[in-house]
Formats: sequence, structure tokens, C-alpha cells
Amino acid sequence: MPYATQPTASHFINGAYVEDKNGTPIPVIYPATGEVIATVHAATPAIVDQAIAAAKSAQAAWAAMSGTERGRILRRAADMIRERNHDLSVLETYDTGKPYQETIAVDATSGADALEYFGGLAGSLTGEHIQLGENWVYTRREALGVCVGIGAWNYPTQIACWKGAPALACGNAMIFKPSETTPLCALKVAEILHEAGLPAGIYNVIQGMGEVGNALVTDPRVNKVSLTGSVPTGRKVYAAAAAGIKHVTMELGGKSPMIVFEDADIENAVSGAILGNFYSSGQVCSNGTRVFVHKDIKEAFLARLTERLGNAVIGDPMDPETSFGPMVSERQMTLVQGYIEKGQAEGARLVTGGKRVDREGFYLEPTVFADVTDDMVIAREEIFGPVMAVLDFTDEADVMARANDTEFGLAAGVFTRDLARAHRVAAGFEAGTCFINSYNDAPVEAPFGGSKNSGVGRENSKAAIEHYSQLKSVFVRMDDVEAPF
Repeated sequence: MPYATQPTASHFINGAYVEDKNGTPIPVIYPATGEVIATVHAATPAIVDQAIAAAKSAQAAWAAMSGTERGRILRRAADMIRERNHDLSVLETYDTGKPYQETIAVDATSGADALEYFGGLAGSLTGEHIQLGENWVYTRREALGVCVGIGAWNYPTQIACWKGAPALACGNAMIFKPSETTPLCALKVAEILHEAGLPAGIYNVIQGMGEVGNALVTDPRVNKVSLTGSVPTGRKVYAAAAAGIKHVTMELGGKSPMIVFEDADIENAVSGAILGNFYSSGQVCSNGTRVFVHKDIKEAFLARLTERLGNAVIGDPMDPETSFGPMVSERQMTLVQGYIEKGQAEGARLVTGGKRVDREGFYLEPTVFADVTDDMVIAREEIFGPVMAVLDFTDEADVMARANDTEFGLAAGVFTRDLARAHRVAAGFEAGTCFINSYNDAPVEAPFGGSKNSGVGRENSKAAIEHYSQLKSVFVRMDDVEAPF
């Protein structure tokens, strides 16, 4: 592999790299070339048990430390991630195919932000005193125990930290299973956390496909499951966790609306549409892939969008000038090509793109369809690739009804200069994460998550603490106890 920072084994358990070649080999494919650059092995039942046992035995001592002590380790890890951002970004680019221009700016750095934020919060996680005459109640905020994180392939470093940081801040241990498509980055997160002083067994990473995830989710020693993934996967994991009455966070897919009113700043609206459809080659769960543009400005919007897409630099993801990279895998590219064919067959107008790029690797052109109607497949189903559907509208009430007519509810955005309308529309969206005159910002200080089929629970912000801890109430009686006999 052409860099010196790759992980040295498939799993990281109890503070050390662990290998078990009896597990199914999982090839790691570099999306820019299609080459196999590494091989990891899926966790065997013995590896799964080893990880859960390590987490279970280490967790109590970690929870017994003060929040300030735990926070200090997380903040140290955040500093180390920032110091190593270049190497981690190169690794993320090899793992995902995303351009280095992107990964250097938002992937490991976002993970570091989460570790820093929750590290700073850890010492403030206190209970409450409730006076009841001379009697009183106090509450204790306690860890859940062993948490399982199941990651998606689009942001492997970020997701490993977004799930790990609040879990560890609250005193839990974590076992993280990355996507089998992007297995490398989480191992480096575990290695850095351990180097920063995290006790062995508190953050473990094991590899595998669905059966490994199922083994983790159904194990009675596991107390919490947090998944980032598709709705079908979410249904299975949620059901399996429910059988054990486990705590869950589900961050699932979307088909999010972006509404561009006639008074919008077209340049900003085009920028938002580009960020919400073509960043990470369109492989972002919160993407605003149904772009409703007012008829009065539709052609101007499409003309400027097409012009700006002509500036995309498609090429080697390791070249800092490249701004648009390949799809994560051949399978994902083929899926998206199928949607492009459906869009054309259904009569949508192909404005630009639509073809595979003539080079090695899994590259598709940034693709825009106009004259899309609400009943078309490309307007109903999550594509997870660089395909934008532009729909017409003229009336606010009508476009709001159409925007909300979906099983999903992850994100939504509005572009307008009318502030009253902006806040009215944001209030009317049936979505957990909304944007006004912007799109896809994800600061760690703000809650992130969806409604409807897009998930339950929230990641990031103080809200995440509620999903990685539980309250214990203690009633203290100061007078005598009365009983009927």
C-alpha cells in the first residue's frame, strides 16, 4: 500500500491489533483504480466474543473515573488527530475514493471536533437535586455499559468518532464495526485513542458483514446500538435490538427536499445544490436530492448550475486540485447508473452528465435531471450518488406538501431572501435537520438526526448525551417511614 500509516491487522481489541485469518477475507478496493490495496478478515465468533469480553471487563473502571479525567483523554486524542490530519486524510481517500481536497477539510477534522466537544462536556455531566420538603431526591447520570457502533462507508473516520466520543464521555465502552467497504480508518481512530491514554478495552474495532453486526447487536452483554446506514438495514438492526430491549440510535437515509424560491440568491442556491448533491460524489445521507426550483428562475438556475458543474475537476483523488472523485465501489456505481437509466426512461430531461467517465475506477459524471415529477423513481428513492432531480413549483403551500410527501425525514433546506418565509418553511418541514440559505452544515455543537423513517435519536450536541447515558433517581427520606401495618 503506498503509504506508511495503514493499520497493521484487521481488528483492534483490548488496546492492541489482533489478527485471525480464519475469518472471511474482505478485499479493500481503491475506488479510483479498482485495485485491491489491502485485505482484512471478518471477525470470527471468537473475535466477536473477545471484543465484547474486553469491553465488558474494562467498562466499570472507565465509568468510575471522573468525567474530567475521561475528557482529558478525548481532548488529547482530538489534538493527535489534528496533528496527523494529512496521514488520516490520505487513508480516508484510499478507503473511500473521496478527493483529498475533501478529506483534509472535513473527515478526520470532524472526528477531532467531536472528541474535543464531548471531551469538554464530560466533566459537566452531573445529576440534579430535587427538594421535597425535608425529604429529597437526587439523580445520577450513569453509563449504559457496552455500546455497539455500526458505521456506514461514506464517512468512516467521522462516524467512528461521532459515535465513540459521546459514548466514551459518558463512561461507556464501545465496539465499532465499520462498513466492510471502508474498514481501515476506524482502526487508526482506535489506535490514536489508545495512544492518547484510553484504557485497553474501552474502544474496540472489529470487521465484518451483516452476520458480525447481528452477533454484536443480539449479544446480551451489549446495552446500546448506534447504526448509520440505510433504512432496510435500520429496520433489521432496530428489530434485533428491540428483542433485547436495548437502547438504540438510528441515523438512516433520506430523500431530502431543497426549495429555491424566486427571490433566492441564485449563486448561493446553486452552491447549496452542489454541496447537497455532488459533495462526496453524492454519497451523503442528508443530501437535498429533490431540488424544487420556482418556475420563474428555473432556467436561470439550471444554466448557472450547468456552468458551475463544468468547473468540477474530475481526476486522481490524491491530487489536491481534484474536486470530484469516484463512487465508493463498482456495485454502488452500477446501482446509480440504473437510476440514471430509469430517469431517462421515465421522461425526465437530462440537463448534464449521465455517463460513466472514461478512466479507470468507479467515476460517474455529475448528473442533473430537470422536469422531474413527484411520481418518478428518481424523485422517490434514495440514489446515493451524483444525481440531482430538479422539480418545478409556483406555490408555497403546494411545494411544502410535495416536499413532505416522502417516507423519509432526515434533512431539508430553503433558499429565500424573505426571512419570515424562511422560518415558516423550516417550521413546516417534516425533517430533523434543516437549513436556511445553506445546506449540509454539520457542526458538532448542533443535533443531527432524522424523523419518520430516517431514524430515531440524535447524534452530536448535548442531545447525544441523553442517548449514551441513563438517569438514576435516588429518594432520600429524612423522617420516619409510615406503613399501613
